[in-house]
Amino acid sequence: MSKTRVLTGITTSGTPHLGNYVGAIRPAIAAARAADAESFYFLADYHSLIKAQDPARTQRSTLEIAAAWLACGLDPAKVWFYRQSDIPEIPELTWLLTCVAGKGILNRAHAYKAAVDKNRAEGEDDDAGITAGLFMYPVLMAADILIFNAHKVPVGRDQVQHIEMARDFGQRFNHIYGDEFFTLPEALVDDNVATLPGLDGRKMSKSYDNTIPMFVPRAELKKRIAGILTDSRAPGEPKSTEGSALFQLYQAFASKDDTAAFAQAFADGIAWGEAKQALFEKIDAEITPLRERYEALMAKPGEIEAILCDGAARLRTAYATPAISRLREAVGLRDLSQVVLASAAGNPPKSVDTEVPSFKQYRDADGKFYFKLVQGERVLLQSAGFDSPRDAGQRIASIKSGTLDADVADFMLGEGVSSDEVNAALEAFVAAALEGQKG
Repeated sequence: MSKTRVLTGITTSGTPHLGNYVGAIRPAIAAARAADAESFYFLADYHSLIKAQDPARTQRSTLEIAAAWLACGLDPAKVWFYRQSDIPEIPELTWLLTCVAGKGILNRAHAYKAAVDKNRAEGEDDDAGITAGLFMYPVLMAADILIFNAHKVPVGRDQVQHIEMARDFGQRFNHIYGDEFFTLPEALVDDNVATLPGLDGRKMSKSYDNTIPMFVPRAELKKRIAGILTDSRAPGEPKSTEGSALFQLYQAFASKDDTAAFAQAFADGIAWGEAKQALFEKIDAEITPLRERYEALMAKPGEIEAILCDGAARLRTAYATPAISRLREAVGLRDLSQVVLASAAGNPPKSVDTEVPSFKQYRDADGKFYFKLVQGERVLLQSAGFDSPRDAGQRIASIKSGTLDADVADFMLGEGVSSDEVNAALEAFVAAALEGQKG
């Protein structure tokens, strides 16, 4: 049974906090255990360069985040775990996709539009301070996904647009170069993924400076939890769980029964200090063993480096290198020694009319499968849409096996092309195939 390829990008900026753990790390690692999934996890260090330009911090953050995922149970023997910058085929594919990506689509990317809107609000030039890296971010993200033909990409709703762009770029490439080079990915949005509040009640985020780092010492963890914003209700006075950051944090780490008991304690008027102690104990019980593994990993950065390098090397052999080789061939970046020039033998170069015809298959925006018979740049035959690649392939096979049926309705002749020309092209196609078999 074929497995579903699921690809997860991990931003390498900042120190991992409890919001990252509950919202991304814990559910992703649980999902990786599914028997029907082939999971890819990569450290998006190229992406981090768009915002972070402190080399030492980029290096440190990559180490911390790799150690955090490994400490939380990611098994590099069972999943693909690698660093984006260790796969040179990704930036190469980025350029191939750049050459088919529509600028108009990139103009509509949320991050770019937000930056332009901010400039306009401040009376600046539209593109003031905006790098080409920010503008091209969606193309790099598409390359991350398409190089491994991922089927599903877990993202938040704000990232769905990037998956749609990856589909568009992949489909354009497939159409231009006439084959199913790329699987078109789907966004995997889980609305049940928890979003943790920070110390001030807003979403836990480094930009708000309200986070609880995952692996701070126990004393610091207790101090941070003691600083969570609460209201002025006194001990013995009933307290509402609605909108309570403290209660939401507890719920993220507790069982249903424990959560229900904590809700009852709120109704009974538990003191805030007592509630914060209960939260500390609940979080500490889950985080302590992870913290111990994390500290052991951080003490041996060479081992983390070896894990990432090994993952990248195996992945390049299995997927990336063969994929980019096929794509280079498709776009014409080929070995020049393999070109046969008729003029070298004293004959004139082959004209378009004497080029061997070929069939090109592709999937279009409507989701249907098409083929065309081409000779050089000229389209001789264009099919209607088929529901599956198999149906299209069977129709091609029937055309190859005989002459053209003049009355069939599932294709149309190219502009200015007669059925006699197509039949002649098919004869040339068959003759070339037989000659190749003899060789």
